[in-house]
Amino acid sequence: MKIGIFSHCTMDVIIYENEQYEAAGGPASYCSYTVRKQKHDVNLYTKFGANYPLEDFFKEHNILLHNALSTKSTTKFRIELDGSDRKLFLENMCEKIDFIDNDDDGTIISPVFDEISLETYSKIKDSGNFIFLDPQGFLRQKNSNDEVSFKKNNLDLKNIDAIKMNPDELHALTGLTGTDGIKQLQKLGIEYVLYTNKQEISLLVKDKLYTIHLPKMTLTDTTGVGDIFCSTFVCTMLKEKDFLWALSFAGGAAQSALESKAFGLEKVPEKSALESNGSYFYNIVDFKQI
Repeated sequence: MKIGIFSHCTMDVIIYENEQYEAAGGPASYCSYTVRKQKHDVNLYTKFGANYPLEDFFKEHNILLHNALSTKSTTKFRIELDGSDRKLFLENMCEKIDFIDNDDDGTIISPVFDEISLETYSKIKDSGNFIFLDPQGFLRQKNSNDEVSFKKNNLDLKNIDAIKMNPDELHALTGLTGTDGIKQLQKLGIEYVLYTNKQEISLLVKDKLYTIHLPKMTLTDTTGVGDIFCSTFVCTMLKEKDFLWALSFAGGAAQSALESKAFGLEKVPEKSALESNGSYFYNIVDFKQI
């Protein structure tokens, strides 16, 4: 199985409890490493500068890069964490990602901030088999202090099979909230609509909303947990062809990452850990008809 990932690598300056450290990150890194830990191949379509420290790491883990090295510096964020809340500041942007034709079995589109043009986005989503969208980077803007916030965007969602959003992203994309928003996305043709609201994770399929609840825990570095969730969902859907297993395993991966209390890529869980948690969630999934 081969997964394609379109997203920027980033350098993240993470501030937590008045302490600061720098780590390589971005969906490109977290998704790629998660997919490899689940024994699938990866084509990574990204851009980073000569200062990016994970190029050798990608090679060691057989994560295939495609025209990734840029003359511009790597995209850089400052992230100020407070439990599950965070403030995000954009400090540098690398160059945009080009479309590269491929034969991937599934594709994750997960921009961080405007690195995928609408033209490139259209080519990506029209070229693949199973297309998963995390739209966060299409919905972001920054102010004069470089702080990132959300903006409305009437994004074309044709040929998107699955999407993941939190409440702010859902409102920016649809102008609606909660069940009304996710039903609107379904009406636009998306078969699997994932909605994450802190510890509650829901999936709308046809007329049923399936929900799992992550256990309460003390949170440290939550950076990348959403990427681990998304890539696990895609891997499981492609392998098992079962959306409940995909939801359960993705939730199990997120729980494992959070419980590790690790920083950066160290929180990406082993396959055995997410399978154990995922089996538990599979047996306690709530559902209701909407």
